[in-house]
Amino acid sequence: MRAPTSVRRTQNGNTPRRPPPFRWRLVVMAKLPVAGRVKTRLARQIGTGNALRVYRAMTRTALTRVGGQPFWTTYLAITPDAGVTTRMLPRQCQRVPQGGGDLGARMHRPMRRLPPGPVCIIGTDIPGIRIADIRTAFQKLGRHDAVFGPAEDGGFWLVGMRRRPRVIFPYAGVRWSRDDTLAAVEANLSGVSIDRTARLADVDDVAGLLRAQGTIGRLISSR
Repeated sequence: MRAPTSVRRTQNGNTPRRPPPFRWRLVVMAKLPVAGRVKTRLARQIGTGNALRVYRAMTRTALTRVGGQPFWTTYLAITPDAGVTTRMLPRQCQRVPQGGGDLGARMHRPMRRLPPGPVCIIGTDIPGIRIADIRTAFQKLGRHDAVFGPAEDGGFWLVGMRRRPRVIFPYAGVRWSRDDTLAAVEANLSGVSIDRTARLADVDDVAGLLRAQGTIGRLISSR
C-alpha cells in the first residue's frame, strides 16, 4: 500500500496553487521629483512648475497602480541614489538605487543583480499603462528571451528579459530619445527571441502631453 501523502491545504480546504519556479519582478525607474530635474524637455515648453506637477502625478499614479500587485514583486529604482530615503515618493514599493552611468547602464543593473526570474522595467511617464499590459509582457517571457513595450515616439516604455541562460546587454551604442531608439536596441539582440506588448504613448514633451491630456488632467486634479 502506498504511504499517504501529506498535503497542506488552505483554510477553505482547497489545495494551494504551486508557486512559479521564478518570481516575476517589476522595476519602476524614477527620478527624485525636484523642480528642474524632471521632464526637462517638457519644462522648456510648459514651465518648470507645471512639468513637476505632471511628473509627480504620473509617478504617484504609476506606483499606486503597479505596486502591491499579487502577480509580481515591485521595486522602485531611484536616481540620484540618495533619493532612496526621500519622503516625496510613495512607500508601497521596495526601494533600490539606480547607480551611475547612462540610462542603459542603469536599466541593466537590476537585470544583473536581482534574484533569478523574469524582470520587466518600466518608467513613470506612461499614463495609459495597464496591469494587463505588464502581465502580458511577463507571460511572453515564458516563450521569448526579451520583450518590449514600444512607445509612440520610437522608444519603449517597457523592457523585459527572461535572463536565462544569461543576462544580455542590449544598449551598446544606443542613442536615447530618438525615433529609432527601440530599433537600435532590438538590432543589438540579433539572434535572440524577441516579442512586443502593447504600443503606448509616453509624455516627454507637449505633443505627448496633448495625447494624454484627459488622463493627465484627471491626475493633476486629484492631487
